[in-house]
Amino acid sequence: MDPLYQQTHKQVHEIQSRMGRLETADKQSVHLVENEIQASIDQIFSCLERLEILSSKEPPNKRQNAKLRVDQLKYDVQHLQTALRNFQHRRHAREQQERQREELLSRTFTTNDSDTTIPMDESLQFNSSLQKIHHGVDDLILDGHNILDGLRNQRLTLKGTQKKILDIANMLGLSNTVMRLIEKRAFQDKYFMIGGMLVTLTHSGGRSARSS
Repeated sequence: MDPLYQQTHKQVHEIQSRMGRLETADKQSVHLVENEIQASIDQIFSCLERLEILSSKEPPNKRQNAKLRVDQLKYDVQHLQTALRNFQHRRHAREQQERQREELLSRTFTTNDSDTTIPMDESLQFNSSLQKIHHGVDDLILDGHNILDGLRNQRLTLKGTQKKILDIANMLGLSNTVMRLIEKRAFQDKYFMIGGMLVTLTHSGGRSARSS
């Protein structure tokens, strides 16, 4: 186990020294250095698997110490792997910013085309049509209120007339049959009045719609 451990420990120190070269490497050689470091890390992980097996076969009095040494190597390698990935992430972000800056500097800006103008005439015409529709609806509502007021006045008049007729009939001593006929006629007049209300509202709505 000791020879393999010493070899793996040496490789970890070599990777640590290579990590310092990444910061000073140029664009052409940085990818090569990254690939070399990643290959060494993969090889160390393979050696660690073998070391874990060998440490479990050590004598009981040495087994615990052997596992601690292997765990320390594993921690160091994982730390190096994380440092490499962080460096690659920063490099990709830096390269992307440089590409975006170059694209922005090389871009040619032109004035707006005629297609980007806003059709103001069509918008004004549309707003004018909406205003006419609103005015027409207001006129229709006003006509409806006036019609309803007139019908309410007619209903009050009819109720007063009906009461006077009933009073006169009572005074003249007319029979119950005649009284029921008078009430039935008044009930029918109520439906005629409601029908006239609906017809008037319908004609008024049609005139307002045609005028708008």
